Amino acid sequence: MIYYLSLQAAGIIAGVFLVLISLPGLLKPGLAAAAQKFPRSHLAGVFLLTICLVWTFCLGILCLLAAEPLLDAAFLRYEPSRLLVTVLAYLLVLAGLFWVAIPYVLRDQINWSTRSVFRWRFLHVIVLIYGCVILTFAFMRF
Repeated sequence: MIYYLSLQAAGIIAGVFLVLISLPGLLKPGLAAAAQKFPRSHLAGVFLLTICLVWTFCLGILCLLAAEPLLDAAFLRYEPSRLLVTVLAYLLVLAGLFWVAIPYVLRDQINWSTRSVFRWRFLHVIVLIYGCVILTFAFMRF
């Protein structure tokens, strides 16, 4: 292990990240329309193709790398609440593998989630609740 990250610190970082990415989508449902246009935008397509290598590394490989400190923080911890951070880490790994191997899956995920305002808000509420639960356990249990 190159560095040490406690389970509490990992929980705080993961919880704050989830809360921050869920709030814009929850508070501004109009962002769903912008997110839905993004994969089919000609300008975005040209931009993304020019930086395809960076795009793949940032979306996929950084997700894979972000899971490592979370899993290390939960290693050899026996609290059942550590599984909150571990599940997030494995979800990042799964998403990263798909985004690296099959990049168009991200476009399909964006299209599916923005198809209705209900879906958009529902997904952001789920992420917000999960982030708040991780933060609560990070401050109370870890």
